[in-house]
Amino acid sequence: MKPSLQLKLSQHLALTPQLQQSIRLLQLSTLDLEHELERYLQENPLLERADEYSVAIPGGAERSVDSAREESLEEGGGEPALGGEESWLDDQARAFGSSGSFDDDPESDYQDAKAASVSLREHLLSQLGLLTVSERDRVLVRCLIEAVDDDGYLTQSLEELAEAMPGEFEIDQDELQIALRYLQNFDPTGVGARSAQECLLLQLESLPADSTCLLAQQIVRQHLDLLASHDFQRLRKQIGCEEDELRAAHLLICSLNPRPGAIHASPDIRYITPDVVVRKLRGQWSVNVNADAYPRLRINSLYAQILSRQRGSGLAGQLQEARWLIRNVQQRFDTILRVAQAIVDRQRQFLDHGEVAMRPLVLREIADALGLHESTISRVTTQKYMATPRGIFELKYFFGSHVGTEAGGACSATAIRALIKQMISAEEPRKPLSDSQIAEILGQQGIVVARRTIAKYREALNIPPVSLRKSI
Repeated sequence: MKPSLQLKLSQHLALTPQLQQSIRLLQLSTLDLEHELERYLQENPLLERADEYSVAIPGGAERSVDSAREESLEEGGGEPALGGEESWLDDQARAFGSSGSFDDDPESDYQDAKAASVSLREHLLSQLGLLTVSERDRVLVRCLIEAVDDDGYLTQSLEELAEAMPGEFEIDQDELQIALRYLQNFDPTGVGARSAQECLLLQLESLPADSTCLLAQQIVRQHLDLLASHDFQRLRKQIGCEEDELRAAHLLICSLNPRPGAIHASPDIRYITPDVVVRKLRGQWSVNVNADAYPRLRINSLYAQILSRQRGSGLAGQLQEARWLIRNVQQRFDTILRVAQAIVDRQRQFLDHGEVAMRPLVLREIADALGLHESTISRVTTQKYMATPRGIFELKYFFGSHVGTEAGGACSATAIRALIKQMISAEEPRKPLSDSQIAEILGQQGIVVARRTIAKYREALNIPPVSLRKSI
């Protein structure tokens, strides 16, 4: 064949660097966005932050944050939408205050902070330092402390610990048993136990030995399996006690702490900055971008003036990149705002009445309403958060499957889970509702749900089955 030249026309989609950056910024969480912007700020000298400057925040006119606040206060409208809603934040603060988180007692706050900052190991070693024992016993107790896990349990047997120690020390189990008794007298009560049964017994033995405490010790020592299975009728027959006595002993056992070391565990704290804030104005739910989450970026004016006088400078490319970034950040929050407002428009009943009023919603419904691709809605709703008077929720929380009703409508899975939770919280402890009974009650309300679906939703709520919810 002879070589020849041919021309062909074809179309293909190419992602420009600007579009790639826009997609990347859209899928980042607020925290990841801050980290990404810090990288851009370090690499591009034309880009800078501004503490106070006029910025076009999506959902509002171009104005400074402080001037927006002043205008709102002058109009008598309270804090502007950019900063969230003051009234419900105050309600949340008062709620925290009533529960003790913002207690007026400074000593209580100090003790809680101190307990959280001191690890279990440090707490036990500090008590060991006050113990008057021989140096050999002190070393053995220290070895046991090192073997205690975060819950306060001794994870290795005394035989294993004795074998792990150097042979020249000639440690026998009797010495370790004495050291263990020292450890089990430390605070918190129950530390150093080798099983849940021993942990509960240690706590019961530290209480005044009245009839209820002695009965609780007998139950934990001999019939813990029956108590765990809530087989109270068989338990009463084997112990030979009255129902009131068994109820009192059961309540005492339930008041014990099966994880005594957990109080010294480091809390897993996650800080979330909501991307948007929802508030009700004149009877309508509206969404505004949270000013605290919106990054304040601008072009460095000095470099911009230099570039305007010197054409062909090497910084021209960086100037274009800075403009792209500012524009893409603006577009990111504009898209989040549009999606959040569309969600709020469809979930007004949830904001008014709670989870039981949540309606079914899928990504495609929002995508069709806004003229966006379903994958874009997925990126927008992942790790983006909405602050509402009912709490802070990820945008994905408002989406869920649905279950048909007898009237031909649909009920969301979130609403069904809320109904299940309500029914179980109001059930009679002696006669808890089975999954079949819950399905029957929902059927009477027109919501057709299978028993196995009820069981799946109940397990998702971490609610035990009917046999374990039964009480005396």
